[in-house]
Amino acid sequence: MKNLTEELINAWDNRNGPVIFSTVDKKGMPNAIYATCVKLYEQNRIVIADNYFSKTRNNIASGTKGSILFITGDRKAYQIKGLIKYYKEGEIFDDMKNWLDPRFPGHAATVLHIEEVYSGSERLL
Repeated sequence: MKNLTEELINAWDNRNGPVIFSTVDKKGMPNAIYATCVKLYEQNRIVIADNYFSKTRNNIASGTKGSILFITGDRKAYQIKGLIKYYKEGEIFDDMKNWLDPRFPGHAATVLHIEEVYSGSERLL
């Protein structure tokens, strides 16, 4: 797990619109969703609230790694890749429930543990 640099934290803070969260099933078929309920957690993890996951939840249960793609206000794209963990209780789950809009169910806190970060083909971390 790696900490984001100040430049990458600023990019995350200036992202525009939802992120795209991608996983892969046991047969290698990718699945991508838009996610709006996301938060950087301790500079080395991205938390995605599981509000309505289905295929994504199944992919996570199968042990997939994942990626998050986002774009900044100045139209620079970033991709974060890493291991995924799924929490239905505990500190990260409780934190997610604190910032999540109460209109959403927040079934679990999905956590992408940051291993690599890219902008285009350039590896930044």
